[in-house]
Amino acid sequence: MSAYKKILIAVDVCDDYQEVIKKAMKLADDPEWLHVVHVVEPIYYPENYMGGTAIDFQEKTVEFAKSELDEIATKHAIPPANRHILIGKAATCIHVFSEENAIDLIIVGSHGKHGLQLLLGSTATAILHGAKCDVLAVRIFD
Repeated sequence: MSAYKKILIAVDVCDDYQEVIKKAMKLADDPEWLHVVHVVEPIYYPENYMGGTAIDFQEKTVEFAKSELDEIATKHAIPPANRHILIGKAATCIHVFSEENAIDLIIVGSHGKHGLQLLLGSTATAILHGAKCDVLAVRIFD
């Protein structure tokens, strides 16, 4: 029996997330305990630089992320109500979401390799330092 009843899996839908999902599945006694989140960074562009083009890059990015996240979550039986796309800075969004939803554990992938973030990537480090619950950084090897 797991001590964690609400687990947040933070994934990058464009990166290797398999190890993060596998670890979460091992820790959860029930897929209903899992929430999966992808954070879309805001896209800023000056309209007059785009020549008046009405393409909404932010909307397209969110649509793509939602489609990818749904595919990932469906494969692992994570309920639709537990799939979340957030817009903003990753660490901030994950901290706010975890507090508002009484998350017990955040699981995030990490593959930082250089500088001060040798052990953890910059996003994983930011999540770790601001979280009010436990954080598990799953090492992802490139």
